[in-house]
Amino acid sequence: MLLVEPARSTLFTDSRYTFQAQEQVTGAKIHIAKHGLLLAAAQALKKRRGRLHVAYAPSQVTVGQKAALEKLTGTGVRWVSGGDAVERLRAVKDASELATMRDAAKLISQVFRETVPKIKTGLSELQVAAEIEYGIKLKGGSGPAFETIVASGPRSAWAHARPSGKLLGKNELVVLDQGAILRGYCSDLTRTVFLGRAPEKVRRLYEAVLEAQQAAKDAAGPGVKAGEVDAAARLSLKRHRLAEYFTHSTGHGLGIEVHEMPRLARDEEIELEEGMVITIEPGIYLEGLGGIRIEDDVVVTSNGAEDLTSASREFLEL
Repeated sequence: MLLVEPARSTLFTDSRYTFQAQEQVTGAKIHIAKHGLLLAAAQALKKRRGRLHVAYAPSQVTVGQKAALEKLTGTGVRWVSGGDAVERLRAVKDASELATMRDAAKLISQVFRETVPKIKTGLSELQVAAEIEYGIKLKGGSGPAFETIVASGPRSAWAHARPSGKLLGKNELVVLDQGAILRGYCSDLTRTVFLGRAPEKVRRLYEAVLEAQQAAKDAAGPGVKAGEVDAAARLSLKRHRLAEYFTHSTGHGLGIEVHEMPRLARDEEIELEEGMVITIEPGIYLEGLGGIRIEDDVVVTSNGAEDLTSASREFLEL
């Protein structure tokens, strides 16, 4: 737990992380707690003079932790919500963070390219997911940014399907959603392939999703509301009479966590800023046929959205 004060910061951890904290923590005093982090933080606050107002990050502190802190600190501390202040600071990346995120995007793009030739009928979704996650670690990633999604056939219409023992079959769509953690930062990439020769209908659907993704990328830029980027993708799909099959938001912020601010969804008022890294990932999901999603990581620049992921967006028939 990190306590940030006007003139100092203190990181509360325990003896398991003594040596790691000494090596990795800068800009904060390290306090090794002997009887629990909450108690150590509460005791430190009780030593401060006067009545304190302490803000907590609602997305990081659980209801149970907040209740315990209130009990331990007593009436001398008033706990108030810090809202999304921390998330807003994290939403805009500095040059060092962007350099790492470019590398993370490059890594997952390479992993996808090297996995494609291995995808074939008869393999299970779990086996393909394992190939992806093995590739991430071989290339220096500390692991997947989330549980890798490999969904084939009718299951590809499940937007967040977990890989299963289902075997990949001939003439099926396969959605592959993968991400890597590199030096603490995430990447996120989705591609959809077809096993066999795709019918013209599937080709048209793929082109419609790709067009919607490009429309959203073209809309993104400093000062643009997140909801406007989402609307651009939906309008594009509406022209193809496919908007009803787009069942999730157009994207999300990316960084230390795989889902950060901003959220690119209907009517979101937050404005994009230069230095934000976001995903743009429209998709359509048709029962019985399957799903098609195309996702890239982009950074918001003064000139609009710049792609970080580089895997081919061409429709692949394997």
